[in-house]
Amino acid sequence: MEQTYFRRGFGLRKQIEPLIRSEYHSALVERIRSRGYQDTWGEGDRRVTIRLAEEFGFCYGVDRAVEYAYETRTQFPERRIFLLGEIIHNPHVNRRLTEMGVVFLHPDGGGRFDFGAITPEDVVILPAFGATVDDFRRLQALGCILVDTTCGSVLNVWKRVEQYARDGFTALVHGKYLHEETRATASQALKYPEGRFIIVRDMAEARLVMDYIERAPGALTREAFLEHFRPKASEGFDPDLHLERIGVANQTTMLSGDSLAIAAEVAQSLERRYGGEGYDAAAHFRSFDTICSATQERQDAVEKLVAGPDGPPDVMVVIGGYNSSNTHHLAVLCARHAVTFHVADADRIDPARGTIRFKPAGSPLDAPEVEAEDWLPAGPLVVGITAGASTPNVKIGEAVERLLRTRGIAVETEDALAATA
Repeated sequence: MEQTYFRRGFGLRKQIEPLIRSEYHSALVERIRSRGYQDTWGEGDRRVTIRLAEEFGFCYGVDRAVEYAYETRTQFPERRIFLLGEIIHNPHVNRRLTEMGVVFLHPDGGGRFDFGAITPEDVVILPAFGATVDDFRRLQALGCILVDTTCGSVLNVWKRVEQYARDGFTALVHGKYLHEETRATASQALKYPEGRFIIVRDMAEARLVMDYIERAPGALTREAFLEHFRPKASEGFDPDLHLERIGVANQTTMLSGDSLAIAAEVAQSLERRYGGEGYDAAAHFRSFDTICSATQERQDAVEKLVAGPDGPPDVMVVIGGYNSSNTHHLAVLCARHAVTFHVADADRIDPARGTIRFKPAGSPLDAPEVEAEDWLPAGPLVVGITAGASTPNVKIGEAVERLLRTRGIAVETEDALAATA
């Protein structure tokens, strides 16, 4: 009987490694890294210093997902290959997969996928964000080959949510309710008949939950609460029954400080509501820090970059898809210290016109890009650069090259840099 579920690769890494390296490696980035994450070009008023955050770009989970997708194409050259959503939130990577013949499946407005075209002969790749319990079961029932690239950090959160549901705790998930990872994480609670979840985007939304728990003045009525959280809570969610025992989890790419603050406030809220002599906190509240290490490392590296002894850079450039949660949060962090431009791809920097197309830090996903002219200040300049965990080094190197050409500084080609490396 043919194996239909794969999670550990096909043993083709050595075969695809040269292709991966040629498409995603950057000799320019490696040169800057080798010089202490800082390099300088030009002289006098045209001098530009580039500072790289010490952690940036592809993380282990993304590396694995991309490699596994390339291995899948190599392993099944004659089969149709579908991808559930996007492998990661990076336009360059997803464009390359499309060129390789991978067909992207996109959900409808309610987040449901149409699997009507999939047959048992087809291959379906599950992205690094994972898939909902319902989608996974539906695909299994079709008998198609499943290649699972779900990130290990995401799987760790799933285990916590399952544990909450098994023990009768509602999972309160800090995340974006339309994000693939958050939807998949919340759905893990539904593996148990009495499992429940509710999703909060930020502290303000968490306070709506806490005010309801405490019956605080101005708290939402039951009807208003249900209306507000209808798309963000499990079916049949009853705030009068399901907010007594809460376990906090989070989308792995949220700001760590925000997730920890929400957990602490929820714990205090439950104690105020149910506390008193003999109060057993563990009977009402659980929490685990489930921000992935790569996300935390990139956030810490940005803080280090902007708080260095020489002060923050004059400008920060953050590279990564606008629908990438971890990139979005990196931009928000940078904007607290310096003028920040979040670009989806290096091609948003146009040296010929001297312009940059970007989204201001913290912009909603549906916000339009903004174009700025003469965006680099005159005189000697320090530019800080970081990138989300789904951004390949080649796009970071291209952004550096385009930025320098905007100031009239020519950079050696990647081939020339590689030859001297």
